Amino acid sequence: MASLASQVIFHPAVSQGLKYGGTTLGRDKTYRAIQYFARFYAWHLSNKDDKSNVARWMALKTHLGTARKLMRLGKPLEHLQAALRATLAAGPLEETLTTIARQLGYFGYLTYDAVVWANSIKFISLAPETAKRVAKRAFQFWFAGIIFSLVHGVLKAARLAKEAKSLQETQKWGEKDLAEEAARETRLSAVATARKNNRQQLVIDLLDVWIPATGAELLNVNEGTLGLLGLMSSLLGAKAQWKAVNGKQ
Repeated sequence: MASLASQVIFHPAVSQGLKYGGTTLGRDKTYRAIQYFARFYAWHLSNKDDKSNVARWMALKTHLGTARKLMRLGKPLEHLQAALRATLAAGPLEETLTTIARQLGYFGYLTYDAVVWANSIKFISLAPETAKRVAKRAFQFWFAGIIFSLVHGVLKAARLAKEAKSLQETQKWGEKDLAEEAARETRLSAVATARKNNRQQLVIDLLDVWIPATGAELLNVNEGTLGLLGLMSSLLGAKAQWKAVNGKQ
C-alpha cells in the first residue's frame, strides 16, 4: 500500500503539476479556466431556472474573479516596463508601435481593474455609477490592448512567413556550404517556432476579444458564449504555460 501511495505521489505527472501550480501564471490560468466555466455553467443553469445552483456557480465565478484581480495588482508596472523596453528594442517600426500600444492598453486595463478590486472588497467606496464607469473603462483598455495585439500578430505573421519563404528558397538554390546550411536550418527552426507561438496568441486573442467588447458595451454577447470563449482561451494559455514550465516543445 505504501509503495502504491509513493508511486502516485511521486508520479512524474504529479511533480509536473506541482511545478506548474507553483507559478503565478499557472495558478492564474487554472483559476481563469474554472472562473469562465462557472460563468458558462451558471448561464446554463439559469436557462433551466435552477436558481439555487445558479447562485453557487455565480459565487464561485465572482470570488475567483476577485482572487485573480488580487494576483494581478503588480502587473500594470510589468506592462509599463514592457512598453519601455519595446521603445529600445530593434525591430520593424509597425511591430514596435503595436507592441507599445498593446502594453499601454494592458497597463490601463489592469490599473482600472485594481480600482474595481479595491471597490469590490470595500477598501474604497465608489458610487454605483462611478464604479460602473471605472469597470467600463477597464474593459475599454482591455479591448484596445487585444486589438493592438491582433494587429501586431497579423503583421508579425506576414513578416515571419516572408522570412520562412526566403530561407526555404535559399536552402533550395544556394551553395551547399555546411556552415551556412547549419545556420540556415537553425534560423528556419526558430522562425517556425515563432510562427507557431504567434498563431497560438492570435487564436487566444480572437477568443478573448469578445469579452472586453461586451464589457465595454460595444457588443452584446450572452454569458454562456463568453464563458465558453474564456474557457477555451484559458485552456490554450494553460497548455502553453505547462509546456514552458515543464520544458516541452
